[in-house]
Order: sequence, then structure tokens, then C-alpha cells
Amino acid sequence: MKVLVIGLGGVTNGGKTTLAKKLQKILPNCSIICQDDFFKPESEVETDQRGFKLYDVLDALYMDEMVKCIRSWMNSPPYSCVLTEETQTTCINPKNTEDIYILIVEGFLLYNYEPLNELWDRRYFLTLPYEECKRRRSTRVYQPADTPGYFDGHVWPMYLKYKNELEENASNVVYLDGTKPQEELLSHVYNDIVQELTKQRERSKQDTS
Repeated sequence: MKVLVIGLGGVTNGGKTTLAKKLQKILPNCSIICQDDFFKPESEVETDQRGFKLYDVLDALYMDEMVKCIRSWMNSPPYSCVLTEETQTTCINPKNTEDIYILIVEGFLLYNYEPLNELWDRRYFLTLPYEECKRRRSTRVYQPADTPGYFDGHVWPMYLKYKNELEENASNVVYLDGTKPQEELLSHVYNDIVQELTKQRERSKQDTS
């Protein structure tokens, strides 16, 4: 049995969740873990001197629990061999994927936590320019709601900070332009994963030969 762990990270409102769900529909044996599910309760999230809740930092998340969840999946991936029409008409051969399980982990702070970095097989990072990101953010309803100045005072500066750290310290990250049509992004990432699956199959053949 082989497992493939895919990181789908990047900017807030960059399209991570949408892309992950679309990939799940067309990839075999595919599960999703969302980083947003590991936020601490509001009462445990720090507040700065401006009154901003510091949600866009690692300390706002139960990162150790997230790592445990991913490792648990890797040790015992749930069986979900429901092949969609899309999968059957692509170059992925169902017979060759029955023993390969795919996990997509999506979130905004995936690559700045060292215990996670040894788990990725592929890493993607969605980007957006400032104006587009702010526009998209303004159309979303959050709980708790964004306070006036929160995007400029906390969300965007933290995104730039962690993105700069990623660019300085990480390699093998595929950057994706979040302004491009979803179908174009889907095609790009899907084809890339198919290539990785092919490599996994080749390694498996070599190991058994």
C-alpha cells in the first residue's frame, strides 16, 4: 500500500478548499484534511494591543493534533475506491491505483511548521495580489467577524511574513496563480498528481521485481 500526501496551501480566499474538493472528485481513494478544523477556541487565541485576534499565526492552531491526524491517516487510510466517470476516462488505470491512497491537506499555514514538512509528497501554494485578496475576503462571513482594519493590520502582513519564510527556506513548492480560472488550476494540479502517481507505480514495480 502506498500513500500520497498533497499539501494545498496559500493565501486566504485563494481557492484552496474549492480546488481540494474538485480534486477529490476526480482522484481515486482521495481524502481531505482541512487546517481550519484545528483552530483553537476563540478564548484561547491571543489578542494584540490593537484588539485584533491573532488567528493567522501557528499558535492559533492545534498543530500537534493536526500532525497526529495526518500520521493516523497515513498509517490507516480510509478505503474509498469509488471511481468517478472522470477518473475512468483519464490515464489513471483503476487497477494500478487500488493500493495508492491520496490525502489532500489544505490550509493557509502548512509549510511553516517543521513536523509537517517531512510528510509532503507534493506541495502547492496559491497566491493572490493584495487587491483581489482583500476583495474576496470582504465577501466572506467569518465567525468571529473581521473587525475594521483586520485585513490590513493582521491578515495580509502575516501572509507576507510566512510566504517570505517559505520562499527563503523551502524548495519543491509549486506556486499557483489564484486569479486563474479554477478549471485551469484543477487541470494543472491534477496532471501533476497523475505524474506523481505514475512515479509511485514505477517505484512499486521496482520494489517487487
